[in-house]
Amino acid sequence: MVAAYRARAGVDRFAAALAGEGGLADALQYDRTHPHVETYMLARTRFLDDAVRDAIDDGIVQVVLLGAGYDTRAARLAVDGVRFYEVDHPSTQADKRVRLADVAGYPVDAAIFVCCDFEREDFLEALGEAGFDSGAPAVFVWEGVVYYLTEVAVRATLKRLASCHPESRIFFDYVGKRFVAGEVSDPKDLEARDRVAQMGEPLRFGINDVVPLLYEAGFGYVRTVSLDEACLTYTGTYDRARKLRFQSIAEARVSRFFRRGNGAT
Repeated sequence: MVAAYRARAGVDRFAAALAGEGGLADALQYDRTHPHVETYMLARTRFLDDAVRDAIDDGIVQVVLLGAGYDTRAARLAVDGVRFYEVDHPSTQADKRVRLADVAGYPVDAAIFVCCDFEREDFLEALGEAGFDSGAPAVFVWEGVVYYLTEVAVRATLKRLASCHPESRIFFDYVGKRFVAGEVSDPKDLEARDRVAQMGEPLRFGINDVVPLLYEAGFGYVRTVSLDEACLTYTGTYDRARKLRFQSIAEARVSRFFRRGNGAT
C-alpha cells in the first residue's frame, strides 16, 4: 500500500510495479478513511530523500534503510562510492527480490541486502557481517516502522543506533499518543487506525515529544519537523484538515557538532 501511494504521489518511478494490483487496491480502500495519505507520502518521501542526499553531499558513504520494505532509494539515489544497505525480515526481502526481478530497468544490485529478524538478532552485527564499517559515519533511515513496534523495541533500537559513529544521522517518523490509543474525536481517524490493524499492522507506539526519549538513548542533537511543515516545503500548501500536524519526522545524532560538506563544524 505504501508503494502504491509513493507511485501515485510521483516520488518513486519503481513503486507501482512493486505495489502490484493488491497494493493499489489497498490504497484506494484506505483513501476512504484517510484521504490525505498521498500528500503525506509525498512530503515524507521527499524529506527523507533530501536527508540522504544531504548526508552524501557531506561525505557520508553508508546509507542504511532499517525495515526497508519496498523502498527503492538504493536505485533512485545511487551515487558512485556510496553503499546502500537494506535491513529487513528475511521473508519481506525474499518477496521484494522476487518482485524486483520483474521491474524493468531496476538495478537489482543497487543495495546490499541484510536479512535480520529484529526481535531475535542484532541488526548492527548483521550489518557488520555484510561489510558495514562501524568506524565510519552512516545515515540511517527508519521510515514507517516505529509506530508498529513496542516502546521497549523502539528504545532498544535507538540505543544501538546511538552506539554507532557519533557523526551518524538517524531519521525516523512517528505519530502522537492519542492517535495510537484511539483517543480521537473524528471517527475517520479511528477508522484509519483500525484499518491498518485489520491489515495486520496494529499501531503500538505513539509519542508526543521525542527529545527525552532520544536523550535517554544517548543522542546529543535532535531536530523534529512536522509533516505539515514538510508538506508546506514541498507543495507550498497548508490545509488543517490534513491533520499532518500529528505526524512528525525526527533527526538525531550523538554528536552535537558535525561536519558539513565544506569541512566546517
